[in-house]
Amino acid sequence: MSPKQNHLRQAKFVTSAPDIRHLGEDSGIEIAFAGRSNAGKSSALNCLTEQKALARTSKTPGRTQLINVFAIDEDRRLIDLPGYGFAQVPLEVKKKWQASLSEYLQERDCLRGIVVLMDIRHPLKDVDMQMIEWSVHNRLPVLALLTKSDKLKSGAAKNTVLKVRKELAAYADLIQVESFSSLKKAGKERVLNILHDWLGIVDEDEIEQAEQ
Repeated sequence: MSPKQNHLRQAKFVTSAPDIRHLGEDSGIEIAFAGRSNAGKSSALNCLTEQKALARTSKTPGRTQLINVFAIDEDRRLIDLPGYGFAQVPLEVKKKWQASLSEYLQERDCLRGIVVLMDIRHPLKDVDMQMIEWSVHNRLPVLALLTKSDKLKSGAAKNTVLKVRKELAAYADLIQVESFSSLKKAGKERVLNILHDWLGIVDEDEIEQAEQ
């Protein structure tokens, strides 16, 4: 069942910050999107918010060098973290990104969940596992989102999801695994349900039903 209203459509760009000291007040709820530089993170954000250019997409992976903040309302935000992995950038720049990413994950108290995006054809690389294991260690919910599912046939995509769920079974209390395609919008409703839950968003119809 999908949310009756996609509240993520309200997301608006607020700022790009080099580190957490430029992010603003550490309050409310933030959901972070993290992934290797070629995981399709910007495309996923645009698809989920139903905005064509909320997050910049680039044919050159690794262009997201800052922490990008998108506000849904006064208390809820989506955070686009710098891509990690194999971006073709100088080592010193890459180290700066990694330091910024690490600082945000360790010190941002309002962080309530992390979406770890992975190309469904190449899931659970070492850097992805490091992100997942860090999140689990800190008792943060994780959505392991297997992107670009349209690149595989339906059966192969389902098998990959099952395989990843099996490999992450030890963390099942904190991790959900879903396939997703920004191009076909496959898996969008399931992802929106999870994000609405993390953000504490309840549809007015559901409130009315609960009060009856």
